[in-house]
Amino acid sequence: MEAIAQWWDGVELWLAQLPFPFQFALLMAVLLPLCLGAARLIDRLVDNVSSRFNPAPPLDVPAEPDKVDAGVPS
Repeated sequence: MEAIAQWWDGVELWLAQLPFPFQFALLMAVLLPLCLGAARLIDRLVDNVSSRFNPAPPLDVPAEPDKVDAGVPS
């Protein structure tokens, strides 16, 4: 566990010493995909839970009318 803590401290120190534009670019490259994935997961979970507690009523699907061949002479 100590090795992981030392590695993380080294990464943190390296990141803190970078100029701001590089810090921002790295942050966006890591955080943006993570936040997008978390948002999609939360959206799916909320959709599933809300559909279980409040299911949508079934829709009445009208029967298809008889189709007419408009382009082919009979």
